[in-house]
Amino acid sequence: MTDSPGTAAPAEHKGGESLLTVLVALGANALIAVAKTVVAVITGSASMVAEAAHSWADAGNEIFLLLAERKSGRPRDRSHPLGYGREAYVWSMFAAFGLFTAGSIVSIWHGITSLTSEEAETDYLLAYAVLAVAFVLEGISWLQAMRQTRREARERGLSPARYVWRTSNPTLRAVVAEDSAALIGIVLATLGIVLHELTGDPVWDAVGSILVGILLGIVACFLIDRNRDFLTGQAVSPDLRRKALAALLGHAEIERVTYLHLEWVGPDKVFMVAAVDLTGDAPEHDLAVTLDRLGDELRTHEMVEEAVLTLATPDRPSIVLD
Repeated sequence: MTDSPGTAAPAEHKGGESLLTVLVALGANALIAVAKTVVAVITGSASMVAEAAHSWADAGNEIFLLLAERKSGRPRDRSHPLGYGREAYVWSMFAAFGLFTAGSIVSIWHGITSLTSEEAETDYLLAYAVLAVAFVLEGISWLQAMRQTRREARERGLSPARYVWRTSNPTLRAVVAEDSAALIGIVLATLGIVLHELTGDPVWDAVGSILVGILLGIVACFLIDRNRDFLTGQAVSPDLRRKALAALLGHAEIERVTYLHLEWVGPDKVFMVAAVDLTGDAPEHDLAVTLDRLGDELRTHEMVEEAVLTLATPDRPSIVLD
């Protein structure tokens, strides 16, 4: 079984690259958050307050994502026979909730309160300078995440956008989504400040803060929904299921398959259950030994966390390749 047309990348390499992606994002967001906070205090700009809240939320979220990488990589044991992979979705869920509360709600609330409050004249040059630097740093983080996304999407024959939606790697999805939102948010904040400068009306600055908050809310809901899917038992894609079926049927000792269940139990890790009909008419003891050996062979695949094979009953129809 393979998740791509060619040879799948080693799990250690994927994990290491995801960790690098998160570390780059953490460093960028921490620097940006400090700079935006200073400018927000100096200028009083509602859009800059929203952007500062956004960056602090992102920086805090990267801590959760680092925990997701660390805790989900632990080997399975007696208390967790399917491993700890789903820890990645738990900590990524915390990160998504953090983005919603510390980023979205704070930005929208501050924008609404700023609609009717008096706002001091903004130091436009300083705000533009910090937003420009933030765009560059966020762009570096986004490029690192997209480099990994494009490579893994190409291995699976998917577009980057579709891969971000379908990937079992929640840390990569979170970094891509949050960095994309950060770049769009900077553009929205800049527009709010530009319109404030051109019209002299601080309402535009407040509107920029509200729009940033709405954007963050959309991204947070997307991440929460996808993590919920994987926590509640996300099945693999039809394409991966076909490849797994083809791999089973391609085995010399397997004549047909009547049942096949594949479920994600962590980033790039699946739980497989299959009912198979073995070739020949061997005694029951030999059949048990063969099934046990085939299960051990399947577990050597980097994507298979656990594999359970049972004998198919004669009355069950075979699963055929599309």
